[in-house]
Order: sequence, then C-alpha cells, then structure tokens
Amino acid sequence: MSRLPLIGVTACSKQIGLHAYHISGDEYVQAVASAARGVPVILPSLAQLLSPSDILDGLDGILFTGSPSNIEPFHYQGPASAPGTAHDSARDAATLPLLSAAVEAGVPVLCICRGFQEMNVAFGGSLYQNVQEVEPFMDHRHQEVPGQSLDAWYAPAHDLLIQSGGLLAGLGLPEKIQVNSIHAQGVERLAPGLRVEAQAPDGLIEAISVGAGKAFALGVQWHPEWQVSSNPHYLAIFQAFGDACRKRAKQRDADASNNA
Repeated sequence: MSRLPLIGVTACSKQIGLHAYHISGDEYVQAVASAARGVPVILPSLAQLLSPSDILDGLDGILFTGSPSNIEPFHYQGPASAPGTAHDSARDAATLPLLSAAVEAGVPVLCICRGFQEMNVAFGGSLYQNVQEVEPFMDHRHQEVPGQSLDAWYAPAHDLLIQSGGLLAGLGLPEKIQVNSIHAQGVERLAPGLRVEAQAPDGLIEAISVGAGKAFALGVQWHPEWQVSSNPHYLAIFQAFGDACRKRAKQRDADASNNA
C-alpha cells in the first residue's frame, strides 16, 4: 500500500506575547488531510537556516497559504505600503524563493490568496495593493459585520469566469462558478510564463498556472479550503493537487528503492 504524500504547508511568523511562533490556519491543514489526502507538514519561515533544497528534498507537494499579511512591495518594485499595512518579512524571505524552486524541481504546488500573489511575484509579476482604488475593478474585500459567522465571511461573493483550455477547465469546472472574496491586493502585471486560468467579472485575474510547469502548479485568489468537502469545485482543486502529490511520492519512493 502506498504511503500518504507529505505536503508542506507554509507558515506565517507571528509574535504572541513574549514568544515568536510559526503558524498556519486550521482550515489549510484540514483541507490537506481531508481533501488532498496527504500528511500536512508545517514549514517554518526560516530562510536563514533552511534553503529551498533542504525543504524540497523531503516533500511531495507544498500548499502556499493565505495570510493577514501582504508581500513587502519592494519585492515587485511597488510603492511603499500605506501606514499600518501588515507585513511578514520572514515569510517573504522563505516563500518567494521556495515557490520558484519548487516549480523548477517539479514539486506540485497549490497557492491560495497570499500564496497566489507570491506565485506572481516569485516569477516577476507585480501587484495592485488596493484593487478597490483602481478602475474598473470592484471592491474585492470582505465587508465585515459585527457578530458575523465564518460561514457568512466565506460566503460566495462574485462569479468566477473559467478560461477554456486551462488547468481548471481540465478539472471539469464549468465556465462560471461562484467564489468567496477576501482580498485587497491583486495581480497588476502578470509574470512571464504564467497563464490566466480565471477572472472575476470586472477582469481581475483570480487564478493562474505555470504554463510550462513540470507538475501541478496552480494559484487561486479565493479560498477553496473553506468547507472544501461540501463544494465540488473547491474539492476538485484539492483532489487534483493531492493526486499530483501522490504521483511525486510514488516516483520518489521508486527512485529510493532503485538506489538502495
């Protein structure tokens, strides 16, 4: 019987009281275990101690998670962020080189929200820092209401238009689905080598893939990890990611057996 694939889950660095932590949201590790059917492994943001090759050698895939923080704009030659913008320089230093190295090595990647933005920046693209201030885009931020439940927070917010002939269409997703929307930043200049997979009705890019990737490499701006088991479109994404991770695990195990 084949083993479950080991799937890295990127972590944010956070100070809680006097102590520093590396943390990832429960919904991401739950989705990896239940929908992708892999073993989630939290990846600390320790670029000064762990190189991408150190990490990739032991993994069958990586989920690049969302986060309350934004990529520091100097990484894409953008203007300084507005005062009070949350950043995570340790995560930037860890995930940006890790993402490009993973794709080059043929390690399957699924990139969500901040991870989606990391994919574009890692390959040379740029970001809008506040989409709602740019014509003709609508406000993609979630409008918080006091006492609102998480179900309402992650409720469908707008249509998503799937591009024909791409990775998402190949998973059986229809031409139009509904997705949640909880972001202020978005793709401004698409990085070379990336393909548009889906857009919002206002034209904002909402999903991308690596055109000539060696393995599954998808980025989505929305949050398919939320209630993934009850949404067939979200589940299809995680299942395809998990299948790619199992393929890599099988190949790694075969290579190890042949070299034994």
